[in-house]
Amino acid sequence: MNAATFKNPLLSGFYPDPSVCRVNDDYYMVTSSFVYFPGIPVFHSKDLIHWEQIGHGISRPEQLDYKNCETSLGLWAPSIRYHDGTFYIINTFVSGGREAYRDNYIITAKDPAGPWSDPRFIKGADGIDSSLFFDQDDRMWYTGNFIFEPGHYEGHHGIYLCELDKETFQFKGKRKVIWDGEKTRSKWIEAPHIYFENGWYYLMVAEGGTFTNHCVMMARCRTVDGDYEICPRNPIVTHRHLSLEHEISVTGHADIVQTQKGEWWMVLLAVRPYQNAHFNLGRETFMIPVIWDSDGWLRVDNSNGLVNKEERLPDLPYYQTTPTFYSDNFESARLGFQWNSIHPYPSNLFSLTERPGCLRLYLKPEVMHEICTPAFLGRRQQHKIFRMQAAMDFTPQTDYEEAGLALIQDDRYHYTFTVCRKNDFLYAQVRECRNHVITLLAETKLKCNGRIYLTVTANEQGYHFYYGYDDQTMIPVYLHGNPEILSSITNEGFTGTYLGMYATSNGQTSDNFADFDWVIYEGLSE
Repeated sequence: MNAATFKNPLLSGFYPDPSVCRVNDDYYMVTSSFVYFPGIPVFHSKDLIHWEQIGHGISRPEQLDYKNCETSLGLWAPSIRYHDGTFYIINTFVSGGREAYRDNYIITAKDPAGPWSDPRFIKGADGIDSSLFFDQDDRMWYTGNFIFEPGHYEGHHGIYLCELDKETFQFKGKRKVIWDGEKTRSKWIEAPHIYFENGWYYLMVAEGGTFTNHCVMMARCRTVDGDYEICPRNPIVTHRHLSLEHEISVTGHADIVQTQKGEWWMVLLAVRPYQNAHFNLGRETFMIPVIWDSDGWLRVDNSNGLVNKEERLPDLPYYQTTPTFYSDNFESARLGFQWNSIHPYPSNLFSLTERPGCLRLYLKPEVMHEICTPAFLGRRQQHKIFRMQAAMDFTPQTDYEEAGLALIQDDRYHYTFTVCRKNDFLYAQVRECRNHVITLLAETKLKCNGRIYLTVTANEQGYHFYYGYDDQTMIPVYLHGNPEILSSITNEGFTGTYLGMYATSNGQTSDNFADFDWVIYEGLSE
């Protein structure tokens, strides 16, 4: 890689729908998290290239009722803004189906690392991908999308604007449609952001859905609530004219930020597919340079107008972030930012103090193939080729207890790699869940109780499962697990693959637990 360039994606793995803001010399970014908890990861940078996570917007179970949502519901597309000493995140919590209940709320903080406030819900706000805009006159505006009922065609959505009371965060006055999707025959128009530049209010949106036809569009108006003129060369960013197996695909859902040196940059989502347009890493965060052209419209400021694997560096001083280690020895009293549960976890799910230096995961009756909160703590798969290994101490007491690793797309599609007891013998088993049909792929009898080392690797041929009695030994249990099981295309989902620790008592009550001494995740490719 050229020393004067950076490499996309900025955030590898499942970090979709990025939103960014600048405060003096500091940059802050948030992304979607859906049903994973803690939710809404918050990142900080000084050079737009090197990011470190500093917290979560939703970090306390009492902040938000996740309502036992399925994996692709929950926390959609947050937007972060800063105004007059306060950080704001506005977010849509989706439940009951993708077009059912859409509850919009705002959380605030003086320090973006947190703690963030409890959510304040906006009555009557029924859109997704909502965003805030603070105008020059200090007025606060809400913009979001809505579904036309009845729609004139499939995906007939629109964008509306309404002022918010700055104290109550409630609508003030009437809402106004500022972009009817029918005007441009747009399908699933969403992700609105408003900016003021050169005497114009610019409205940037996404359209086309989150897959084949995803793109970024713009419009502008001299007044914030007026009749917006559509950019004549829309879409301003898209890869929809390229093969879905192009190295970067389905680009869209963007936000822009101006540096202290006057440059403009766009963060947006895209995917890195493999054969048949499948992608397991989820939708990731990329960045490209943009410029206000002579006609007053935004355009991509590179040689081909695309989102590329390499782009020139921003004109900003290098920022050395705190080192991020892929391994975790569980020696901290607090769980690392990389670990998430499915829905907010109960206080008795795990312990970092019962056995110092280990994470103790308590067996729960819940199972991975149901919509629930299982005993699972996972991290994002961030590389197409990787190795993950865990040192686990576990002795099953009954035939219904098991613990080990899980690789999940959602409750319908996942792999489990666990130690269990059967007929008084211990086994390592690999199971596949394909649309709720569970198949035992392989099992091998183990020679001893106690510590075992479980390893999962992935490459272009699939996922591979190994065990050993020391950390240098990898005895295969099952090779070439079908990678499409964990593809976001398979389940038509919005998330990416999670890898982590899993323990279950399969519907029974249990006092047992599994101790994980350490977990190593090592990316071996992009």
